Amino acid sequence: MRLRDRLSARVSLASRVTMLATVAVGLTLAVVSVAVYLTVRMQLVDSLDESLLRRAYAAAEAGFADSGVVGTIPPATFAAADIKIAVMRAGEVESTPDGEAARPYVGPMEWEVAGGDRGHSIRTVNISGTEFRVVAVGAGPGTALVLAQSLQPTHAVLERLGVVFWVVGIGGMLVAGAAGWVVASNSLRPIRRLTAAAEQVARTQQLTPIEVTGDDELARLTVAFNSMLIALDASQHRQRQLVADAGHELRTPLTSLRTNIDLLTQSEGGSELTPHARKELLADAHAQVEELSTLVGDLVELARDEPLVRNPEPTDLAQLVASGVERVRRRAMGVDFDVETQPWLVVGEAQLLERAITNLLDNAAKWSPPGGIVTVRLLDGELTVADQGRGISEEDLPHVFERFYRSREARTLPGSGLGLAIVQQTANRHGGTVSARHALGGGAEFALRLPGEPLTAAPVAVPASQQ
Repeated sequence: MRLRDRLSARVSLASRVTMLATVAVGLTLAVVSVAVYLTVRMQLVDSLDESLLRRAYAAAEAGFADSGVVGTIPPATFAAADIKIAVMRAGEVESTPDGEAARPYVGPMEWEVAGGDRGHSIRTVNISGTEFRVVAVGAGPGTALVLAQSLQPTHAVLERLGVVFWVVGIGGMLVAGAAGWVVASNSLRPIRRLTAAAEQVARTQQLTPIEVTGDDELARLTVAFNSMLIALDASQHRQRQLVADAGHELRTPLTSLRTNIDLLTQSEGGSELTPHARKELLADAHAQVEELSTLVGDLVELARDEPLVRNPEPTDLAQLVASGVERVRRRAMGVDFDVETQPWLVVGEAQLLERAITNLLDNAAKWSPPGGIVTVRLLDGELTVADQGRGISEEDLPHVFERFYRSREARTLPGSGLGLAIVQQTANRHGGTVSARHALGGGAEFALRLPGEPLTAAPVAVPASQQ
């Protein structure tokens, strides 16, 4: 891990936001201060140059460049005005009575003005560590008037301005840092709540959603986190329910199977067991194994809660009904089936749909009396399966699709109470519905409706007498 990554990992998000705000404000103030400083400096120098040029032309017009005039002016006059003055004529420099004091301000540019090569000149010279702004203007043939003024007042103003900028910059960064910390602390409060909630979940396994405030990005993050908690709670509930249901439902067939195996083992040790009894024990053990296999398959099917994304394809529901009827007919020899179907195209998984249809048919055959008729209709996308049994009581009707729910009459019959629950789960996965009601001629009727579209084919009716 690079040094920057290690430092970022050790600094809190609020601190990083504060530092970012401080740096951003500091850079902004620095850029603005430099721009203002340079602008003010340029304006002060331009103002000084304009003032020197104006005074130089005025002095030239007033005759200051005439021969001998400059030497008669007392030096105290120029000292009070903070101005140095000199006249260049015929290769000589005339100045105030201080003599050679004016010569350091005269250079090639000033001689070019005196020679008529330039109209005027402006430049900065450094005399003994002090900067002067020097202006030369033409004052007649071969004559130039030179004015020089110290830049110390200008530098003093710029220094004070620089101090002001430093104070404002540092104060602005401190204010920006404090404001950034306050904003970051308040803005990250939902994230801290999410962090505390996640830590609470990891520590206590309590999946309690947190309160959502506002409608910004953090609120959306909170909603997504709550959705994750709800999904996780539902998953844990399914896991606990699966474990409890499996432990409850597997205990009875396992106990019976173990008893049969113990009896068979004892018979090998000399216990008297007739061939008929042995055959019954083996048949019972085989039935228990089949029941366990069916129960485990149903439990696994119900434990899966993924959406319908596993290779769905167009399927004719009528063909699945016909296949399911043939399979159940072989297991229920004493029951007839009256079937009428219309082709109905659905998009889904044929294996899951056929299993749900088979569960409905098995349930109807189980409750039908010997010689009874199971009426199967698939019309306009709705599959109805009706039997001629005792029907469903009003007490049991709201619970028939619950896992492991079995009415008092059904507890003496084989089965796990998962078949109808699988039908409901399959209907939900395919965007359909399933319901139970009383049949018109007595018995129970189940209706499974799946979204789809009809196929252009005539209804196929199979009379009960031909089953």
